[in-house]
Amino acid sequence: MTRESLRSLEHHDAFLERHIGPNDAEIAHMLRVVGQPSLDALTDAIVPASIKSPGPLALPAPVTEVEAIAKIRAIADKNQVFRSFIGQGYYGTHTPNVILRNILENPAWYTAYTPYQAEISQGRMEALINFQTMCADLTGMEIANASLLDEPTAAAEAMTLAKRSCKSKSNLFFVSSGVHPQTLEVLRTRAEPLGIELVVGDDADAGNHDVFGVLLQYPNTFGQLNDYQALADAVHARGGLVAVATDLLALTLVKAPGEWGADIVVGNTQRFGVPFGFGGPHAAFMACKDAFKRSMPGRLIGVSIDAEGKPAYRLTLQTREQHIRREKATSNICTAQVLLAVMASMYAVYHGPEGLTRIARRTHRLASLLAAALRGAGITVGPDFFDTLHVVGIDAAAIHAKAEAARINLRRIDASSLAISLDETSTRDDVVALAALFGVKADVDALDANTPDALPASLGRTSKFMQHPVFNTHHSEHELLRYLRQLSDKDLAMDRTMIPLGSCTMKLNATAEMIPVTWPEFGNIHPLAPAAQAEGYRQLITELEAMLVECTGYDAVSLQPNSGAQGEYAGLLAIRGYHRSRGEAHRDICLIPDSAHGTNPASAQMCGMTVVVTKTDANGNVDVEDLRRAAEKYSDRLAALMVTYPSTHGVFEEDIVEICEIIHKHGGQVYTDGANMNALVGVAKPGKWGSDVSHLNLHKTFCIPHGGGGPGVGPCAVKSHLAPFLPRPLNDAALRTQGLGAGDVGMVSGATFGSASILPISWMYVVMMGAEGLRRATQVALLNANYIATRLAPHYKTLYTGRNGLVAHECILDLRPLKDATGIGAEDVAKRLIDFGFHAPTLSFPVSGTLMVEPTESESQHELDRFINAMIQIRDEIRAVEEGKLDREDNPLKNAPHTATSVTASEWTHAYPRELAAFPLPSLKLVKYWPPVARVDNVYGDKNIMCACIPVDAYKDEAEA
Repeated sequence: MTRESLRSLEHHDAFLERHIGPNDAEIAHMLRVVGQPSLDALTDAIVPASIKSPGPLALPAPVTEVEAIAKIRAIADKNQVFRSFIGQGYYGTHTPNVILRNILENPAWYTAYTPYQAEISQGRMEALINFQTMCADLTGMEIANASLLDEPTAAAEAMTLAKRSCKSKSNLFFVSSGVHPQTLEVLRTRAEPLGIELVVGDDADAGNHDVFGVLLQYPNTFGQLNDYQALADAVHARGGLVAVATDLLALTLVKAPGEWGADIVVGNTQRFGVPFGFGGPHAAFMACKDAFKRSMPGRLIGVSIDAEGKPAYRLTLQTREQHIRREKATSNICTAQVLLAVMASMYAVYHGPEGLTRIARRTHRLASLLAAALRGAGITVGPDFFDTLHVVGIDAAAIHAKAEAARINLRRIDASSLAISLDETSTRDDVVALAALFGVKADVDALDANTPDALPASLGRTSKFMQHPVFNTHHSEHELLRYLRQLSDKDLAMDRTMIPLGSCTMKLNATAEMIPVTWPEFGNIHPLAPAAQAEGYRQLITELEAMLVECTGYDAVSLQPNSGAQGEYAGLLAIRGYHRSRGEAHRDICLIPDSAHGTNPASAQMCGMTVVVTKTDANGNVDVEDLRRAAEKYSDRLAALMVTYPSTHGVFEEDIVEICEIIHKHGGQVYTDGANMNALVGVAKPGKWGSDVSHLNLHKTFCIPHGGGGPGVGPCAVKSHLAPFLPRPLNDAALRTQGLGAGDVGMVSGATFGSASILPISWMYVVMMGAEGLRRATQVALLNANYIATRLAPHYKTLYTGRNGLVAHECILDLRPLKDATGIGAEDVAKRLIDFGFHAPTLSFPVSGTLMVEPTESESQHELDRFINAMIQIRDEIRAVEEGKLDREDNPLKNAPHTATSVTASEWTHAYPRELAAFPLPSLKLVKYWPPVARVDNVYGDKNIMCACIPVDAYKDEAEA
């Protein structure tokens, strides 16, 4: 036996060997196909010398999965999990174990992508339409969307929806002083660049101002429930719209906002089974009147029919409208919080309307008993509440000191008042312990026998909700377990197949990275808990920020933005704040190449900037001379350039350093979209070649799962001169002393650290990969993309290439010549790939009629070849159409995807064989994905809009058959 060194043996335990799909032999083979002698040679052939990093990343050596878990366990143990009764929009909840294990911890759900390909997304879209129905029913509104990022940003979206939907010409928006403080902070951030003036005051004043809209909190931040019917009537009489931030659990007991005049209703579904998580991620929602549905932000799941006439779900209406309308878009939202919305919807399915009402009644009852105990001792407690007591006239500091000693957190308000929020997790013992903090001995049974409820009689709910069978069927664990399996079986996620989406970086979400997310030391920390209780989070966040600084070459990072679009917005606000601080507030021109992501111009217009589009040349690069002309033309007003690198066209542009110099010469700042950072880590750093700011997609490059379209995290990384203009923290003086958030830029999301509970995923990824692994991952991402482009070159043209005829980490396949010759277009190829068990590449972006393919470093040669073989077979089928062997209209591509029902039907009416439809490659006879629906009719769906659960009778014919 040959002796092998210990170092060699340990090398094979390294995580990078698990994360990177191809092994050494496969890498060597693919390099030969591409025509490069080594990964370093390939990197030198692709990446311009002017931007390459001179040395390796200054990161620790990689550690094994076992070592990384031990390290993060030590960090988690530094967090102290107190009983938190802070409230303020965040409440304790029990995640049903069947949901924890089978959704949050299940890769069939968390590795799925946004449901842009309807046919392979029917399961997650059914879960989301349940979410929409739940939100619409509870709020009493006509329509609801499929989730937003958090309650404060949802309130900001409600403000802008009201502005564009009402007839009033006013620029005033009234905000009740009873809204949560973080909501007011985000509203202030969003309003100012758009020229909206906020008026903050007591509810009674709302009807006295000429406003385009008002925002009320119901129950308000101090727990009080107010009857807003008359106020809503007064606002409507003056031409304004009424937006309401609410609590879905409370709405099981109190009158729905839609029943007393609300036009738009927003809120958070966190308390429906999603832990605190130090602030996120949690799924917010928006519900509104049907009249506003075409202006509604975010995603909306609708019902259409498929080619066989059966009901089928699809994204509808304004989906991705920012990519179509660009700077005219009404929102820059790209991701949502799908995974968390699925959890919340299934919490509602599991408990049903009766179960939710029972949870609400018990929560309210405990709050009522605590209030009675305190009042019995002469302590003043606010009236008319659901779950939150506003206690006044006390020595708050003394009470907080006693609470801390008892490992209890209460809400801090001022020296003489505090608030206590009870929730699903509260117990009789908690009532006794909380009363004892005030020197009161509570006899719960005696109180229960003599204490009335505290809900105002005029606001009692009488209307029914969630009557659809889906909310009244799956109440046993077995039934819910099987329902969840039924839904996940309909979908294609990363646990089944490669998802080769260009620009979306669907890479491995390693199990070791995911494990810490569900630890209570991360999940059960309230975002407003005292800093001393979150020392572990502080260490994790500080270390992750330092890792991202090293990877990017910038100087400071804010982790507050909870999506890529939020990160873009924060970066542009930093640029705007910087110019204003220098007396150059007039700088308002943002140059954006026409190939940019659609969120770029949408984000710019949200910052009050004017977008000027610049050209790209025939090779897909920024047209430097056109950019130079625009920079010179707008020199006095130039604020920024937004550029994606490598480009959206999948190439490393040679002139990026010169491009940065042009912008700086004319007083502007360079914003580099971080969507394609997976091609840069360990190879080049944007902050070192002249870029001033980037957002990063942790849900792409740094391995946080896409979760069916969210959660995302979009940190904003900046050079030192922009650091003071990063988003302001909420009640966090420590960050201000570091110079972060010290400028005039407010919060962009509801929690200081955004979706903090999923940051362990990226921390684990970087720690386990180390400098060597991160660089190798980038190199293999480049190799995999070039391997696909090279192998498919005889069959499909790659639209753009860079130096030496190579692409970056993605390639664009041009289907337009084939469409001209055969009538077969990119969409037909996308649908046919479903028959091969593949999610399609990115369809018709950034160039219409193309497919953009990004394999990432996580895919093995076997999986790449499986995709390549599918694409070659599809090309052969297109060739058969060209040669007249397959009918131009009746062929496997035009009729794709093929369902099991269609290929097993008694009658087969197509001119090609069933076997070609179902098993175009022999390997599919061993492993076959059957799409649950045939091709979905998009036009029908937009003409016949239905965005709630399908009535049961729609399935009668199918059941009888």
